[in-house]
Amino acid sequence: MMKKTTALVGTMAIGIFLCILDTTVMNIALPAIQSGLSTSLEQLSWALNLYTILFATLTIPLGRLADIYGRQRFYLLGLGLFLLGSLFSGLAGSVAWLIVGRGIQSLGAAIVFPASMTIGIQSVPMAKRTSAIATLGVTQGLAAAMGPTIGGVVTQLFSWRGIFLVNVPFTLLALGLCWRLFDLHERKQQKEQLDMGGTILSMTMLFSLTLFLVKGNDWGWTSYQCLGLILLSVLSLIGFIAVESHVQQPMVPLALFKDKQFVGSAIVTIMSGIFLVALLVLMPSFFTKVQSKGELLAALMITPASLMIFIWSPISGWLLGKVGPRLVILTGSLSMIGGYVALSWMNPNIYWQVCVAALLVGTGYGVVIGPITVLAAGDFTGNLLTASQSVIGVFRQIGTSLAVAIFVSALSANLVTAKTNIWLYSQDGVEALPVTAKVKSDTLTQVKSQLATEQTPKHKQTTFIGKAKTRRLIRSNYQRTLRQHQLTAAPVTVKRAIYQRVSQSVTQQVTRDNRLLTTEVAAIRHETKRQLTHAFIRPYQMAMPFTGVMLLTVFLFRKRSDYLRKEEK
Repeated sequence: MMKKTTALVGTMAIGIFLCILDTTVMNIALPAIQSGLSTSLEQLSWALNLYTILFATLTIPLGRLADIYGRQRFYLLGLGLFLLGSLFSGLAGSVAWLIVGRGIQSLGAAIVFPASMTIGIQSVPMAKRTSAIATLGVTQGLAAAMGPTIGGVVTQLFSWRGIFLVNVPFTLLALGLCWRLFDLHERKQQKEQLDMGGTILSMTMLFSLTLFLVKGNDWGWTSYQCLGLILLSVLSLIGFIAVESHVQQPMVPLALFKDKQFVGSAIVTIMSGIFLVALLVLMPSFFTKVQSKGELLAALMITPASLMIFIWSPISGWLLGKVGPRLVILTGSLSMIGGYVALSWMNPNIYWQVCVAALLVGTGYGVVIGPITVLAAGDFTGNLLTASQSVIGVFRQIGTSLAVAIFVSALSANLVTAKTNIWLYSQDGVEALPVTAKVKSDTLTQVKSQLATEQTPKHKQTTFIGKAKTRRLIRSNYQRTLRQHQLTAAPVTVKRAIYQRVSQSVTQQVTRDNRLLTTEVAAIRHETKRQLTHAFIRPYQMAMPFTGVMLLTVFLFRKRSDYLRKEEK
């Protein structure tokens, strides 16, 4: 019996890992996918964002449907949809098919995730519930943290299609295990009914909120679309609270939010998710754009954060039972705050400083992620337990969306400023050079082209006027000299002497111009790297004061004595 229980929790962990992994695995492969499908980044962003939007929107209602019609049968349906969506995505020949595949994947994930938590938790005896919840919670944290690393490795070794097709064998494994472990004859809960009003309002609220968060930067935060979405989200939330407070079988029991520990868990889930995902999203882009690293190396450079989550997540579950929730949450919060202090003051071009920041953020997240899932479950049983896990899962998705929205938006604004500063610096420097107007124009055109990629040049350039261009300059100057001095009919020996003098003069001028341009372009390259580095680090500096919010939640959790007394019962 114990072996079957362990196997069932492990099987549920596979499903959770795959669902959460696909929220972050695709980001680092975007350039490869864009090139492979010959599409624009704007179109491709829908394939990335649709998964997050639908996953967050449908988790609660589909989790509720699973409660009513049979979690285990619904779970198999979810795995089947996730498998189908992964195949569609991995074999997509166009961005439209990729978007369809991601949509099907998200439907499967929205079924699998809440059902995994409930099946896993309810499969173990009450005495083992805490360890089961901690295991499933740790799995969520590891999947989110390892997404960029796995995405980089798989893309480098097997192409971008591998990040979707790698799901296939693991999903088939999960389906085989479920077929052996599940009771497929479970009955529909006759007394349970779907709260249609709450379903529609929750879906409207979450859809409009997540769409606002993921597209706000593209559409403009004060655009009519965004203002309309946020208004719709607020009105839906008000309507949802009104409906849920009166309906007999609510979609989300409001009693959850009367529990201070659940509220604290929700806040910490969102905040820790924001601060972790911000590291996972921005730093790989910094390594590829500013330091010209490959996608695989960029992904591996943030692996210390994932490693710390892997190490500390199991330990933190044990610590929770020894020191109580307040000290655990305080320790994790202080570590994440320390990580953001390091991110704010580090020189990111010195890797050991980046590594220290990643270690601190990963440690902090690893310390809180396992316990926070346990603490969110609290003393809840039955529908309250199911709802608590679904809601925390949605908050986790909202945290991811907020991180992308806030930090990518801040980075985009910073990059606009950085590019303006670089362009003005370049114009001033190049205009001051004693070179021809054509050379100045060509140099500035090259700078503008480089700025469009938001990258620093990979190699130091020392030759700007090459041999072919030098030969053309010699010929054009030679012909002009002949015309000016009316020597077009001169003897060959005279023309040869003129050609040699012109060639020598032009070659000397080109050598001088190349030397001047090498110095100036090196200065522009240095300024470009400095400005882009500041653009990437500035969002962390702005976020650092807000990390203190996590400390304020500490007092929402039980004291050590109260928590341990509850556990003994």
